[in-house]
This record gives sequence, C-alpha cells and structure tokens, in this order.
Amino acid sequence: MTTSHEELLPGTRRALLHRVAVAQAEGRAPSLVAAVVRGGRVVWQGARSSVEGHDPDGDVQYRIGSLTKTFTAVLVLRLRDEGLLDLGDPLEKYLPGTGAGEATVAELLAHTAGLAAESPAPWWERTPGSLRPELSDVLGEHPLPHPVGRRFHYSNPGYTLLGALVEELRGAPWEQVLREEILEPLGLHRTSAQPRAPHAGGWAVHPWADALLPEPVEDLGRMAPAGQLWSTTGDLARFAVFLAEGDDRVLSAESVREMRTPAAPAEATDVADGVAYGLGMQIQHRGGRLLVGHSGSLPGFLANLTISVADDVAAVVLANCTSGPLLGAVGADLVRIVAEAEPRIPEPWRPLPEVKPDVLELAGQWYWGTHAFGLRVSADGLALGPLSGTGRRARFRPNGDGTWTGLEGYYAGELLRPVRREDGTLSHLDLGSFVFTRQPYDPEASVPGGVDAKGWRGSEQA
Repeated sequence: MTTSHEELLPGTRRALLHRVAVAQAEGRAPSLVAAVVRGGRVVWQGARSSVEGHDPDGDVQYRIGSLTKTFTAVLVLRLRDEGLLDLGDPLEKYLPGTGAGEATVAELLAHTAGLAAESPAPWWERTPGSLRPELSDVLGEHPLPHPVGRRFHYSNPGYTLLGALVEELRGAPWEQVLREEILEPLGLHRTSAQPRAPHAGGWAVHPWADALLPEPVEDLGRMAPAGQLWSTTGDLARFAVFLAEGDDRVLSAESVREMRTPAAPAEATDVADGVAYGLGMQIQHRGGRLLVGHSGSLPGFLANLTISVADDVAAVVLANCTSGPLLGAVGADLVRIVAEAEPRIPEPWRPLPEVKPDVLELAGQWYWGTHAFGLRVSADGLALGPLSGTGRRARFRPNGDGTWTGLEGYYAGELLRPVRREDGTLSHLDLGSFVFTRQPYDPEASVPGGVDAKGWRGSEQA
C-alpha cells in the first residue's frame, strides 16, 4: 500500500459514518464497529451502539467466524513455501485414512474438494466441540457429496482438515502455530482463540420484534481452524495490510497474491454475480472494482474484511448479532466511498536505473499474425497487450538467461524467447509456439505455415 499519511477529508469521514450508522440502525445490530485502512494504517474508525455512551473502539474483540479460514490458509501456504508440502499433493499423503484423502491440499483451500458444507448434526456452530473429538466425527460416514475437484462447494470440514494438516506437519496444536507464526510476527495481540476482555457479547435479534436473546459461546474444538477466532478492527486492519503487501516474516508478497487469485471453478450464478474464491480468500468484482477478503459469521457475530489492492483501501466491519446488517455490502461501500472521494495518488514515474540494450530491443510493436500488440519494458519486467480492443495481456519476469516467463492470463507459465538470426539481429519472439513478428506475417521470420511468396495484394491481384 502507499506511504501517504494524509487524513481523510471531513466529507469522506461523514459519508463513512453515515454508512455504518445506517447499517447499524437498519440492520438492528446491538453494536457495529468499522475501520478503514489506507497507506498501511487506519485512517478512520467509526462505531454505533444501542447503548448510549458505549460505542466500541478498535480494541474490542468480536468473534470473526470464517475469517479464521484466511489465517489457516496462510499457515498452509507457509508450509508450501518451506517445501514441506505441495499444493497438488493429496491429503492422504499426510493424513491417511480420513476418507477424503483423494482431495489435494489446493482443493481443500479452494473449497473444491467435494466435501460437505457442514459436519454431521448437531450443528457445530452452536454445540460444544467436544461432541466431535476426531476427524471422523467432523466428516461423518459420507464426507464427499460431490466429485473431487469438479465444483466449488464451500466446506467448513475442509478447513478442519487443513488445520489438522498444519498440526501434523508442525507437531504442535493449530492455535499455538497460529500464534507463533502469524499473530506474534504481525503484532496481532488482540486476536485469540478465546475471548479476552474487552469483548462484545453475541446476540440474536428477534426478526419481528426489537428484542434480544443471548447466543451461546462454544469452543469449536476440531472445527476451530474453520471459525474459532476473536479479533478487533485494529488487528484486522493490520492483517489487511499484510494480505495486500505480504510480509517476509510470515508470507511473501508473491504468495499472498496467489491467495488472492481465483482457484475454484465458478458456478453459473457466481459468474453472474462476479464472485470467485482463491486460496482462503473471497474475490468479487463489484462496481468496476476488484475486491478481496473474507466474511465470517457465528451465532451472535458477523464480520467482514474487504480490500481493494488497486485503490490502496481496506475496510473492516464487525457486529454482534446473528443476522441483520449485510457486512459484505457495508465493507464494499466503505472502500468505494474512500476510493471515489479521494482516489489513490500514484507514485511518481521514474526511469529505470539501468536499461540493457538487448531488453530495450524487445520494446515496441509486434504482430501475432495480423493482431497488433505492444511490448513495454518497465521495472516490473515486460508487459504485453493488444494495441486496440480486448485481448490477451500478460506480464513477464526475466529468467536470467534471456528468456521470460508469463505471470498471468493465457500466458501464465509460458516461455517468451527472443529468437535471433545468425548475425545476432532480432528476428522474432517465440511465445509458447506463437511467433510474434515486427511486421504482419513477416516473410523473413519463421512464421508457422510459411508466408505466401507473392506477399500482400489487393483485390485485383488476388
């Protein structure tokens, strides 16, 4: 995120307060607290409460439910980055005998493992975790209602398996690993598996009357990696910065970017709604803006974390009610309000400190057949894109041997290789067998299928 520490304008702050006030009043939440992050720090906090004079602040804990899954996913990606597992490995390799071992680690992270959405009755969110002491109690007799890898089907038991995987490979309880490897390095001192004062109480609000009912607070036991945590807007604001930038003490920028990348096949309704799922992160396209993060709920609590990396804005919203305000919409609106009212000011353009002649030679206009593309050289590597309309775009990183590897889209993982003539001059680019030439169908390049010897012609010459 940017390094600007300018305060938000009064009009922006009022718009943010208005949005959370409407959410609390119309959603009938006993309390609602929110924070906005920009430039790597909290630039606004707001809260509303049904108890006058007792608005919560950024240090009050709320239960965050399935936002816990993002923390668990970070632990799994750490194991991968250390070489202790591969995301393509089947679970059976590390946790034999679960009955769901055919699913890969990546499929569990992306909710494509075919597992059921919930554990067998009674409902795990409102009953003690002691009722499900073993993985077999969480999975039940028929854990796979869907074929493995075929569809996105959100699964809480899937993240229980990932928590068990972390415990197996670390040789320590999930909660301990979480504290040592994420919470302490990032300074998330108000995030914990059990509530710590000051914390909000969880309430159910009667759907047809302005009346309250306290919700039970259960230790989820084996299901903890799917939804156990308590946290604050202050801690989740710091976590949002980490999920946008990475932190080499915990997980690299490249790995958190991987978490934010769609990894699950979308249902038809998901395509229409513009939503997808990465590796422990929800993704949505809303109002022309790409948003990532996660929502969460447990009886008595709602939570949402929404990040727009491109706008350098994130929002955290927490409430202590079982249902009511739609916090995903609130979080998206808080991001939008700031991004539209006070757009991100880009960093100054600066020239490259060094330009290598053989790299500069690649810049400019290229043709794949008759399709015109432009290739730019920048500090980020190479960027290829069509000169007009839509088409395949990609960034490329250097491999150190004169070749480049695609980082996104159609060309992700594909090799771009400059091809030179015997005299050393640049002939064309070979990109995954596609030949890019300086002129359309350049007869002096190795165009697949060759180029007609008579060259280009008009209608009377055809």
